[in-house]
Amino acid sequence: MRSIGKYFIFIGSLFKNRESFRTYVSLFFDEAVKVGTDSIFLIAIVSVFMGAVTTIQTAYNLVSPLIPDYVVALVVRDMVLLELSPTIIAIIFAGKVGSNIAGELGTMRITEQIDALEVMGLNSSSYLVLPKVMATIFMFPALVITSAFLSILGGYVATVFTGVITPFEYTQGIRYHLNEFMVAFAMIKSVTFAFLISTISSFMGYYTKGGALEVGKASTAAVTNSVIAILLADYLLAQLLAEYLTSI
Repeated sequence: MRSIGKYFIFIGSLFKNRESFRTYVSLFFDEAVKVGTDSIFLIAIVSVFMGAVTTIQTAYNLVSPLIPDYVVALVVRDMVLLELSPTIIAIIFAGKVGSNIAGELGTMRITEQIDALEVMGLNSSSYLVLPKVMATIFMFPALVITSAFLSILGGYVATVFTGVITPFEYTQGIRYHLNEFMVAFAMIKSVTFAFLISTISSFMGYYTKGGALEVGKASTAAVTNSVIAILLADYLLAQLLAEYLTSI
């Protein structure tokens, strides 16, 4: 409970004694490149194969003659939008970006760079962490949208090369009875996960104590705690929003 309370106090400190808006704009774009642009290649590879594998496995399991073949694409679309792209990509994102954030801040802490900022009269948590949080919240939903598109495209490519269903049936299933709230649901998840990953990783790195060994431990703890928080938030959001989704 003490750590949870310290975490919320840390979040509150991000909005006290802030620097000028121009300072945050410059830091925001630097962090957006590190958080978003540098992650696109990994996200793209994972998404394409995730969509292709999901399509093939779904097609081989839906073998009933009573189920039209286009249902395969419908299942893939719903799985990608509701769960695979937001949650699986968030876990990968936590491993890549979250560990990097924790390692960067942890290194700054043990080399006393954060102490130097505080001596200069700056709010070190706001100056260092707030741009990372805002950049993550802004870029991660874009990565989720990219992942969903590439996953669906990967499923289409799988149908072309394997013939489990025809490309026409796949396209028909993708377009069949789309509930637009699924997209909003995915965006709500992505913003929530982005906030959790960035703040938890920053918290673990900012309060690192010791030497280089503790920086590695902080990075590991950041990924572990972020993944647990993602799964808990995923369950709570499903409970809160799934009923509304089915009622539309």
